[in-house]
Amino acid sequence: MAEVEADVAVAGVPKKRTFKKFSFRGVDLDALLDMSTDELVKLFTARARRRFQRGLKRKPMALIKKLRKAAVDVPRFESPYTLKLVATGTCRPPGRTKREAPAGEKPEPVRTHLRNMIIVPEMIGSIIGVYNGKTFNQVEIKPEMIGHYLAEFSISYKPVKHGRPGIGATHSSRFIPLK
Repeated sequence: MAEVEADVAVAGVPKKRTFKKFSFRGVDLDALLDMSTDELVKLFTARARRRFQRGLKRKPMALIKKLRKAAVDVPRFESPYTLKLVATGTCRPPGRTKREAPAGEKPEPVRTHLRNMIIVPEMIGSIIGVYNGKTFNQVEIKPEMIGHYLAEFSISYKPVKHGRPGIGATHSSRFIPLK
């Protein structure tokens, strides 16, 4: 009887979850972040390679610059409340990078109309408001999104939901008498 209870006690201990380590085309995330742009572009699909070969223009570079600033920034005013937030670890002091940031902390969202921007590893962890023609949809950049366009995560149309046909939608509904 004691052996059965011991087995239950051992079985009752929850197993430690092991998370799958992300890799993009066989390269792990830390290596991707350390890669130069030329090495990274070799891993992308042909469309993205072509885009990077032609060079990033002013607008995509400005977006990356804003994302860097949002990742490092802290509220501008110096009040006891802000200092308390920094002390408790709720927000970062200036100068920290994304890798040094606490796990639960999110950067300030950055709004953009650049739906054709290709997601690069430097953008991981950022929050971007992508314009869909009407509103800005907030997208949190995850490692699985590398190499995709921002537009793929902010749908610009409402998917069709086919329901029952309305009045006059079919030929047979024409002959229903109106009493």
